[in-house]
Amino acid sequence: MTITGHTTLKIWMVLVVVFVLGCVTGVALTGLYRSRANGDRSESRERAMSERFEKMRRELSLTDQQAASVRAILDETRNEYRTLRTELRPRFDEPRQKARVKIRALLTAEQQQKFDAMVTQQDARHDEEQKPRR
Repeated sequence: MTITGHTTLKIWMVLVVVFVLGCVTGVALTGLYRSRANGDRSESRERAMSERFEKMRRELSLTDQQAASVRAILDETRNEYRTLRTELRPRFDEPRQKARVKIRALLTAEQQQKFDAMVTQQDARHDEEQKPRR
C-alpha cells in the first residue's frame, strides 16, 4: 500500500471512530437527561407551585393569616383533584385495555411478547408519574 493509501485509510478510521464516539456520547447524554427529567419532575412541580404561591403572596400583599388560608385552600383543592383523578382513572384504563387487546390480536407471538414488554414499561412509567404528591 502506498503512503497516500495509508494516509487515506487513517483519515477514514479517525472519522469512523469520531462518529462512533459521538453516537455513544449522544446516547449516554440523552439517557442521563431523560433520567434526570423524570426524577426531577415531582420536585420541579412542587417548586413551580411554591413559586406561583409566593408570586401571588407578593403581588396581592397577603398577610400571614391570608397566606395561610390561601395555602390551605390550595392544598384542599390539590387533594380534591387527586381524588377526582383516582375516581376517573378506571374510566381511562378501560378503553386503553380494549385497544391493547385489539392490537395484540393483530400481532404474531413474537410481536406480542415485545408488545407486552413495551406495555409493561409504559405502565411502570405512568404509575411512577401518577404517584401521589404532597
